[in-house]
Amino acid sequence: MADEPDDASEPDLQEMLRRMMAGGGAPDTAALAKAMGLPGGAAGLEQLMAQLRQAMQNPDGRVDWSIATEQAIAAAGAGSLSATDQQTTEVQQAFSVAGLWLDESTAFDTLPEAPATMTRTQWIRATMPFWIQLAEPVAGQIAESLTAVFTEQIPPEIAGELAARVPDAGRMLRQVCGTIFAAQLGAVVGGLAAEVVSGGDVGVPLLPDGRAALLPQNLDRFGEGLDIDRQQIALYLAVRELAHARLFRHARWLRLGLTSTIADFSRDLGVDLDQVQRFAEGFDPTDTERLKEAFSSGELIPPKTPAQEAALQRLETTLALVEGWVDVVTADATSRLPKSGAVAETVRRRRATGGPGEQAFATLVGLELRPRRLREAAAMWRRVTEALGSAGRDALWSHPDLLPTAADIDDPEALVARLTAPEPPKDDVDREIEELLRGDDPPPPV
Repeated sequence: MADEPDDASEPDLQEMLRRMMAGGGAPDTAALAKAMGLPGGAAGLEQLMAQLRQAMQNPDGRVDWSIATEQAIAAAGAGSLSATDQQTTEVQQAFSVAGLWLDESTAFDTLPEAPATMTRTQWIRATMPFWIQLAEPVAGQIAESLTAVFTEQIPPEIAGELAARVPDAGRMLRQVCGTIFAAQLGAVVGGLAAEVVSGGDVGVPLLPDGRAALLPQNLDRFGEGLDIDRQQIALYLAVRELAHARLFRHARWLRLGLTSTIADFSRDLGVDLDQVQRFAEGFDPTDTERLKEAFSSGELIPPKTPAQEAALQRLETTLALVEGWVDVVTADATSRLPKSGAVAETVRRRRATGGPGEQAFATLVGLELRPRRLREAAAMWRRVTEALGSAGRDALWSHPDLLPTAADIDDPEALVARLTAPEPPKDDVDREIEELLRGDDPPPPV
């Protein structure tokens, strides 16, 4: 008997909508999940279908982001298992020594909570709120735009039947798109969990305030090809992690400043409707590989607006200042470590290029969390340390107005000259203002 055509059972857009109207639930998510690279086998696919069906029944229209966490944990795989006793002991010893060394290199106090080891699963659960905060505006815009365009393409005879039988079909389509995006985010974060070695590895404060952690399962992968003792690597990375956590603990305004800049970037996010239209016109709903490519490549995200470019520049400058400061402090604290220079160079290369997971996140959301001027910022902080000492350097983090700017990174000597210039003489008005601010009693009238 002759083989039937491969596409005999493949529904087109009209057929997909007819099935949805008839209460057939979500579209064929098995092929979709396979094309998206989602883990979990048959059980994972059935879970995804159940979540899609639940999404379409969600009355408030919001995306259920729990799917992102579940898919990320599945993608992390065997690496989610707990660390061995030996790994835990090594990390705890590294943190103990790192804290003592760091006390000699920065004025920032120790953390209120003891640093810890984390599995990939624990890292995913602790950091997922941050990833969702970045991804939610993008998911909403894409889901709304795709729904609008697909709805416009429905033939009139289908549109009438759809409106009569499923008045909230638009919400259903938005829910499906949003759920698929959440699943894709989960796969990306799961990939990140296999790459990161600490809570502050991507520069931004992913963990709650005052917390620091290393992921023992990923330390061995970090050290591949370095020919460096694992304990030295753990000690260097523990110093970096503590320095990063202490900085954000001391400069409380810094975390809010970063999240505000990211919010400014997301606020101006739009979707290129012409691009969405072109995508929808040639899109076959059964071509799941094409849908995966559209989400993962970021092709539906338009070029950045001038406001977004400005926000991105502010973000890159702040991240460069953070990472540069951490580099300098870590270098001073680990100066007695024989192979600290080799580990430091590996860290810089990873931060400059980004791993596959970080690159995937950048294309998915359109936002890169990577300092482009890390070496220049580190050189500036080194010069400031030489001129002012570690206490004077760290005092610049006490208020956002004191923090060096992009221009200061370009010209560290001008910054040092300004910081070390003698204080100009004060006139009577200046002195009276200072007295009022201190609460001193005013002088008696003459």
